[in-house]
Amino acid sequence: MPVQGRPQGYRILPLHCLRGRYAHFMALHQLRTTTFVPLTLDDAWAFFSDPRNLAVITPPDMGFIIKTPPAAEMYEGMIIAYTVRPMFGIPVNWVTEITHVRDREFFVDEQRSGPYAMWHHEHHFKPVEGGVEMTDIVSYRLPFGLLGDIVNALVVGARVRGIFEYRGEVLAERFGTSPLARLSGAAAG
Repeated sequence: MPVQGRPQGYRILPLHCLRGRYAHFMALHQLRTTTFVPLTLDDAWAFFSDPRNLAVITPPDMGFIIKTPPAAEMYEGMIIAYTVRPMFGIPVNWVTEITHVRDREFFVDEQRSGPYAMWHHEHHFKPVEGGVEMTDIVSYRLPFGLLGDIVNALVVGARVRGIFEYRGEVLAERFGTSPLARLSGAAAG
């Protein structure tokens, strides 16, 4: 008997069933960056866990504007709404949720609405000699299946990498760290 409200023959497949011949419709792109900042763990956490600082480390041409009032402290379930102009100056509303927080170790933001089919950004903090090593792991999927993968290869992957390269330059200017952040992953392809 068909499920009410769905056309006959329509099935919902669990994600693990979408491997194999359907995998190209769900390409997951990932970028991993590692940056050193000569700050204490407390200072690094305070800076990066405050959404108001996103505008500081985001390229100006993205027109980053936070629309929600900032909370005094980051917490799981925190919703952040903002407007960005990621491509061609077109404004996009973006809403993320802080889904995981382990104080002074890591936090995760995930897109709830916005330009990506999926966005998962992990921010990891590790005290090292002379400062903090920060590792960002961004996993994302574009809409439109194979077409989205082509757009990623042509434009989006380089744009995502460029955002983190800009961030490294700003951090070097602001905190005196090396602008050479290590980038890896398939964001460009």
